[in-house]
Amino acid sequence: MNTYILKKAKAYTFCVCLLLIISCNTKTKNVEPVSINEQVLKLYVNNLSQAINSLDAIITAKTTKEKKSNYIKARKHFKLAEPILAYVDNNNFKSLNAPNILIIAGEESFDTRVMNPFGFQVVEEALYSDIIDRELLNNVTNTTSNRLKLLKTNAHLQLKKHNTIWLLRNQITRIATTGITGFDSPALNQSLVESAYTYQTIIELIKLNEAHFKSKELLLEFVASIEQAQKILNHDFDTFDRFDFIKTNINEQLKLLVKIQEDWNVDFPFEMALSNNMNTLFSQKTINQTYLMDNLSDTTQINKKIAFGKALFNDKSLSKDYSMACASCHIKELAFTDGKKVFNKNQTRNSPTLTYAAYQNDFFLDSRTGSLEGQVIGVVNNHNEFNMTMDSIVQRVVNNPFYKNQIDSLYNNKRTSYNIRHAIASYIRTLNTFDSKFDKNIRGEENTLTTQEKKGFNLFMGKALCATCHFAPIFNGTVPPRFKDTELEAIGVPHTTDTINPILSKDLGRYNVYKTEARKHFFKTPTIRNIALTAPYMHNGVYQTLEEVVDFYNKGGGVGLGIDLPNQTLPFDNLNLSGDEQQALIAFMKTLTDAHLVSY
Repeated sequence: MNTYILKKAKAYTFCVCLLLIISCNTKTKNVEPVSINEQVLKLYVNNLSQAINSLDAIITAKTTKEKKSNYIKARKHFKLAEPILAYVDNNNFKSLNAPNILIIAGEESFDTRVMNPFGFQVVEEALYSDIIDRELLNNVTNTTSNRLKLLKTNAHLQLKKHNTIWLLRNQITRIATTGITGFDSPALNQSLVESAYTYQTIIELIKLNEAHFKSKELLLEFVASIEQAQKILNHDFDTFDRFDFIKTNINEQLKLLVKIQEDWNVDFPFEMALSNNMNTLFSQKTINQTYLMDNLSDTTQINKKIAFGKALFNDKSLSKDYSMACASCHIKELAFTDGKKVFNKNQTRNSPTLTYAAYQNDFFLDSRTGSLEGQVIGVVNNHNEFNMTMDSIVQRVVNNPFYKNQIDSLYNNKRTSYNIRHAIASYIRTLNTFDSKFDKNIRGEENTLTTQEKKGFNLFMGKALCATCHFAPIFNGTVPPRFKDTELEAIGVPHTTDTINPILSKDLGRYNVYKTEARKHFFKTPTIRNIALTAPYMHNGVYQTLEEVVDFYNKGGGVGLGIDLPNQTLPFDNLNLSGDEQQALIAFMKTLTDAHLVSY
């Protein structure tokens, strides 16, 4: 009996020890922390998976109603993945979210490839067309799904604190500049609800980073601001007050983000396109000019180089016959244009404004040059402009005692054409002040915008679809928030104002640079800042008034006038803007005149 009890006791003791060992091991596994990157990756992959499943279900669905239902689900999860995808793999994000126009790649390397577009906008337009081409729909849906599957297979994240801040700032900016404009929802006009989806991911990301917060109150304040924005976005697309949303919500979120990076003690390794300390979209401090500069540019003694460049800009001795300076075609009082259709009879294109030229990646109306420094060469070599060589320009600069002293002292005795061009470009980069009536109002410094002017901005950013090509805050074709691409568009500008028998402008635009057939009549999207001073309008100066310009767009561009232009990038349909709405658009555009150029 005693032996039996002893055996039982030993057995019991062994089981208890075994359980303790198992319990200890289990406890150790449970307390192993899951890293923030692992949690973010899980969130990202889950949304990719659900988007993939819903896209695949479009192909197998029997009815159009089911296909549309699955598309909406797919689009929702794509937008939930957007903040992460756009940051970690922007090239694929652009492809998946690109408009339904031909993709042109490799022109600069003379390896030109013209590819059919794919992605969500293409799927959306195919699915919501009056007559569905099922083969096309299945092909683009399958291609889009396969690209997402590739992304899912190769998904990897390594986000540090500064990466997270950059990601959040990019997405908040993306919401304000493209998200709420209808840029990527061509058929459904789901831009507002989709922006709310991306905000949801921002909330989840910030909560996953809760451990970084010293101030829990700041965390709660930021989340509350995002949740308030989501509620406001539950609104009709056409009547949504984008001015108030940006002024009140976006600006507040950007300011809170600066407080968060201070609270986290973030050490940024360098500056990206958006300033690490930006707290509004509309300021000289919003975008880093140095990020967009030629990689050889420098900022040492920059104020003196700017003054040197201004002198060169205004000097007629740099042209062959001493009759022309940069300032001849770019007059300050006209926002650095010349007020003419074309400068002289030998030219075919209108002189564009140089204001805000610093915020572009491509120059000339056909985007044939990639930097301001490079643009100077084009002007110098043009037989109808300076008609010189850069070597001759260098010689004339050196022959001028004052200029010789300037270039020697500012550029360490390096009398190169590049340094002359750099000085001129440095001056041009100062021609952007963000001190217009609109800028001051949306920053909250003034309260002087009229009801009509606010309405015009809301139309510009919404119903009129202007901001789907002229992106805020520069209102040109440089795409935020990364500002790496400057878009070209084919809008069908006519040769004359004759609307009874309209004829397309004979200027082939971008086609003349590389002879790419699909680029015929494409031109760079210019800024509309200071547009009240820069008449006449369009690349050929065909329109004298803003009323004519707005009427042209309202009618659907060249195709709307009856011009045959298969590759037009504007919607062909009439925008159905009333007379009052057209006048409101014009009133808004006039508020973009810089204060230093004209007094109100």
